[in-house]
Amino acid sequence: MKVLVVGGGGREHALVWKISQSKSVEKIFCAPGNAGIAEIAEIVPIKSDDLNSLLKFALEHKIDLTIVGPELPLSLGIVDLFESNGLKIFGPRKNAAEIESSKVFAKNFMKKYGIPTANYETFTCDETEKAKKFILGLSPPIVIKADGLAGGKGVTICRNTEEALKTIDLYFSKKIFGSAGEKIVIEEFLEGEEASVFAITDGDDFITLAPAQDYKRALDNDEGKNTGGMGSYAPTPIIDETTLEKIKTQIIKPTIQGLKNEGRKFKGCLYCGLMLTSNGPKVLEFNCRFGDPETQVVLPLLEDDIIDVFLKSIDGGIKDLNYTVKKATSVCVVLASAGYPDDYEVDKEIHGLDEVKEMKDIILFHAGTKKVNGKILTSGGRVIGVTAIGGENDFEGTIKKVYSAVEKIKFDGMHYRKDIGKKALNYLKAKNPKK
Repeated sequence: MKVLVVGGGGREHALVWKISQSKSVEKIFCAPGNAGIAEIAEIVPIKSDDLNSLLKFALEHKIDLTIVGPELPLSLGIVDLFESNGLKIFGPRKNAAEIESSKVFAKNFMKKYGIPTANYETFTCDETEKAKKFILGLSPPIVIKADGLAGGKGVTICRNTEEALKTIDLYFSKKIFGSAGEKIVIEEFLEGEEASVFAITDGDDFITLAPAQDYKRALDNDEGKNTGGMGSYAPTPIIDETTLEKIKTQIIKPTIQGLKNEGRKFKGCLYCGLMLTSNGPKVLEFNCRFGDPETQVVLPLLEDDIIDVFLKSIDGGIKDLNYTVKKATSVCVVLASAGYPDDYEVDKEIHGLDEVKEMKDIILFHAGTKKVNGKILTSGGRVIGVTAIGGENDFEGTIKKVYSAVEKIKFDGMHYRKDIGKKALNYLKAKNPKK
């Protein structure tokens, strides 16, 4: 089987890594890929949103299966395009991907189908004064979200009313998110712990992978700006079996059924970004693909051939899939460039990678990297995700393992959070104070 993976970040490296373990796969291509992916797949210099060039490549090279990593090509309709040309592709069609590409659609959809989420109102850029008037009636903190895709950065948590009013101007007048911010959602701030659950679905039934928790803020203790994600760990102990059952019955099942009812049958990975509140789990956001960096901790815990999972999602019969989530822990720390998530530096040589590759139970997932004259250089904001695998419930040991690997890697301006996975330790300690 020939497989094409679309994308070039850490998530795509994790997908290629997992796909490479399948006995049914003879060749993997990745467009556009990165320096780490190039070690296990053939790199194709096509951007992930250049749908026609990707289609031409897939047809010419007789690709048997395409896996789409990022949200942009899905929102542009890559699945519709490939399917209409007789190609197998994993991911939702354009109208189903709107669950991520439009936050206004997603919130109205959740309201219609009774899926628990924060209270909200939506506004367009022609309703600036109306939006500001609405804000004056709210108690901070206040959450403001751009409707469209904003690279994981289109959410602002405003700690006071003045900040919220300024944010409205940044979205509508300054257009910091361009057309993605021409419509907004203003919603209540939910208190609790965030977590992520991936549901792989064929549009009728679904399976869930290990629940994860990611770290969106740039700095320790959840301070600093929102990023695409500075690290993650799995499985998160804050989602026990009872909570997971609630998530399945109250959120995932009605979402998949509701989309089907709307003529938007969803096949692929439904990412549920959740807040575990005192009133139960509520949806912060839905994504129409695997999350980054959660994929880097979830896929190493899946013991089975991922190609079987993808094919069951595309062809149906996911409920009959026998799969096993490994009884282990995984922690991923993202190494980022100076300045990220704002303007960041690139072209810095990365040292220590070969030494880390020799370490047991450590996997390096490249994101913003490139190879120039035999050297690995930085080429993005998030550069590398260092993932460690450890024993069941041994978060302490796995955290030590991942940071011992992180300390061996160096590049100018490198920064990373030093508290990834600590929430698991704190939760378990609070739950079992005698231990």
